[in-house]
Amino acid sequence: MQFRVLGPVSVTTANGGPLPLGPAKRRSLLAMLLAHPNTPVGVERLTEALWDEEPPRHARTVLQGHVSRLRAVFAQHDAAAHGVELLTQGAAYRLRLPEALVDAHRFEESLRLVRRSADPGQAVEVLREALGLWQGPAFAGTVPSAPLEAPAQALEELRLTAVEELARAHGQLGDHGAAASVLRAEAAAHPLREPLVAHLMLALARAGRQADALDWFHRTRKLLADEIGVDPAPVLTDAYHTLLRTDTHTRADAHADTHGHGHGHARAAADHETVRPPAAVPREAAAGPVVTPQLLPRRPRGFIARQDELATLDRITTATPGPIVTLTGSAGVGKTALAVHWSHRRRADFPDGTLFADLCGFSPTPARDTRAVLREFLLALGVPVERMPGSPAALGARYRELTAARRLLVVLDNAVDSEQIRPLLPGGDECVTLVTSRDRLDGLVATDAARPVTVGALPAADSTALLAAVLGPESVAAEPEAAARLAGLCDGLPLALRVAAARLATRPHRGLASFAGELADEQHRLDLLEAEDTGVAAALGLSLRHLPEPARRLFHHLGPHTGATLDTCTAAALADCPPPQAALALDQLAAAQLVVETGPQSYVLHDLVRLFARSLAPDHEPAGLLRLLDHLVQTLLGACAAAEPGGEPCCALPPGARRSAEIRRFADRTGALAWYSAERGTLRATVGAAVAAGHHDRAWRLVLLQWPLIVWQVHDGWVPLLEQGLASAELDGDPAAQSRASALLGWVLSEEGRPEEALTRLERAPDLAVRAGDFAGEAVARINLAVALMRYGDRERPGGLLADALALAEREGLTETVTLAHQHLAQHLLSVGAAAEAAAHAARGLALAAPPLAAPRRVVLRTLHGEALAAVGRTGEAVRQLHEAIREARASAYEEGETAARAALDGLSDRGPAWSGVTRGRSTVSGHRTGPRSGGSPRS
Repeated sequence: MQFRVLGPVSVTTANGGPLPLGPAKRRSLLAMLLAHPNTPVGVERLTEALWDEEPPRHARTVLQGHVSRLRAVFAQHDAAAHGVELLTQGAAYRLRLPEALVDAHRFEESLRLVRRSADPGQAVEVLREALGLWQGPAFAGTVPSAPLEAPAQALEELRLTAVEELARAHGQLGDHGAAASVLRAEAAAHPLREPLVAHLMLALARAGRQADALDWFHRTRKLLADEIGVDPAPVLTDAYHTLLRTDTHTRADAHADTHGHGHGHARAAADHETVRPPAAVPREAAAGPVVTPQLLPRRPRGFIARQDELATLDRITTATPGPIVTLTGSAGVGKTALAVHWSHRRRADFPDGTLFADLCGFSPTPARDTRAVLREFLLALGVPVERMPGSPAALGARYRELTAARRLLVVLDNAVDSEQIRPLLPGGDECVTLVTSRDRLDGLVATDAARPVTVGALPAADSTALLAAVLGPESVAAEPEAAARLAGLCDGLPLALRVAAARLATRPHRGLASFAGELADEQHRLDLLEAEDTGVAAALGLSLRHLPEPARRLFHHLGPHTGATLDTCTAAALADCPPPQAALALDQLAAAQLVVETGPQSYVLHDLVRLFARSLAPDHEPAGLLRLLDHLVQTLLGACAAAEPGGEPCCALPPGARRSAEIRRFADRTGALAWYSAERGTLRATVGAAVAAGHHDRAWRLVLLQWPLIVWQVHDGWVPLLEQGLASAELDGDPAAQSRASALLGWVLSEEGRPEEALTRLERAPDLAVRAGDFAGEAVARINLAVALMRYGDRERPGGLLADALALAEREGLTETVTLAHQHLAQHLLSVGAAAEAAAHAARGLALAAPPLAAPRRVVLRTLHGEALAAVGRTGEAVRQLHEAIREARASAYEEGETAARAALDGLSDRGPAWSGVTRGRSTVSGHRTGPRSGGSPRS
């Protein structure tokens, strides 16, 4: 067992699997205990760590709940065998564990070992391993709070110290290039940490990169002055003077070599001279008369909106000296148009001119050679052809020299990667550089403090405005709904919208509604969004061509996916590859903007991109679809278990199903229900794909396994999906599936106020279950039928149905269904005036409803119990049950249950009209949907 705080707080088992720690507050609790291992941490201090603002009144109860859950997780994974125990000590908690199990302890031990060693080779090895323990900022994934910020900052300081120690060890081994590489990223991330920058300057100089070292000094000096109004500290100025002394000696040696060894050495000395500080060569002497280049392309026509992005560009370029801004986004999203539009709008701010180059990073032609672009820029800046430097280093030095004292705008369009851009960055703090790319350019952000601006799809209103700009406002005004539909089918992608508008402009007889109908056909959408050599597929193809092989291979398998959201596990199932391989490929696809990263291992795959993937490998679809269906069935089984723990699943995997290497993990009920809700559209489309492919045995499972969300959001239009699931169960010839689908569908119809249709489905369900020999399904079917009959005023049949269901469930050992039967028997008996029997059934249900059964079930049973106790005159016990129901409902965020329990308690205070409903069966519980499901479950 390993505890990790150097990055996201996590715990892994002996086999490397993560423990389900739950929400951020529980992780914060564990983080505080790990920050003080084997030491009692007071409840007040823990509360401060979990609630950065004023804690709620029931904070101590919530804290105790998190402690209990952590203990349960530890117990499930045999933590005691590793010497791990969470102890209560008065008003404090103590996490007892061997400190070697905590990555922060091992990191600090490594630093102590290095400081005791005189061997730089060993230091490099130990420090690399120690820094490899870091997976992000310390204590990530916790609640932001002062008690955790202090230890996190202390660990960050130790990490930077380790980086400096590693660079020092590399330098002792003579590997100054490695030392500079280690320090550069940290100096970019911590530009005001002067000792770090000083170390970097000296490492660069020793690696022969004197000009870069001096550049770091001047950049840091200006930043210190602008940001905090101070001069450099001695540690930085000492490093600077050391560089100047070294530079003087180097140039003197070069001059001596020129006289002693002929023209070859003279040329070397001349090339070395070009990397001197910019002030050494006056601009006019080097380049002749000053010229003002104007290389911008024409202003883009029909440019629409982008007000937020334009405002961001304005803010960055006025607040930062020498800013570099990266405009990144997917193919066809309008990055170049945005850059050129902003450049024309702000042209007057750059009196020394504008430079522009299409670097052809993602185009049918090869990427531009940096030397050619530098020559083009130098010509524009007035350097005569006969005085053009020869070597790449000399070209770059002359370019930085000529841009050092100017206020220029440099636009580098369509870059392939950060390496292509760096030599083209101007030398002055008054210059602004805009870079556009389909790549995220993380390297440029890390090494040159570039400010990233993501260019996303156009919102719906702006998309229709773009159509109006091309087609004319009257066309869009005549068919506004069709225009909105057309914009949606183009994914808000300006390229797709312009191609669609071009097709309509040349064929005006088509009309927007007709063309939108054609685009709705996924089989032909990409074909319709092509116009000569311009189109979505061609643009996406160029992005794909530049990707590494693993990313291209994965992309070819994404076609069968049916929704916008995509996680690593699903991608691995589609591509039939290990999840780590899928994760790497998805990261590469995200870097190329073919998918959009929305969270850890979570991505969005837009429709046009998915259709492009499908067009590349149609032969993979049948096998890929089957892998996807099996993976989603397994994921849904896991979501069911997390959302409604404690019972048997309503179905098993279909025969011959392929097990996924890994499925998504759900920490708790809240996480599972959130996933259900987010994935509802994807799951609906997947059911349709399964039906279309004839995989009915998968289709009905995909429907039934959504029952936790269905019963929680019963009025959200589930009937068509459930009817589709029932039809697939019938086509599959599975009577048990038909019974469960009928029971769930009937219950939903009943909740929608459609009694005749509901009873038709519900009356069939028990017989289908009997025919299948499905006792669990029969019990649920009888409960759901009884619930509907109670709703419609039947006071006779529900009692017998519920008694039969209870007997079946008890005989089969189905604890959750037994609990459900007791709940509804209590409700029914209250409605017919048998309060004492109702109280007995509610009490028996409560005795069975201990965790892991979901808390809402206990809230409903407690409320029923309180009502029944009050009805037989046991008021004190009734009040206690209702108070406990309110407490548990609030703790589990079950607002409906809290409202019902409060109403019952309010009625108890005056025993007025609210309590007369008890004997008539319309109590606050009887009259509302009791719990996360009152019936409705297709499982036991």
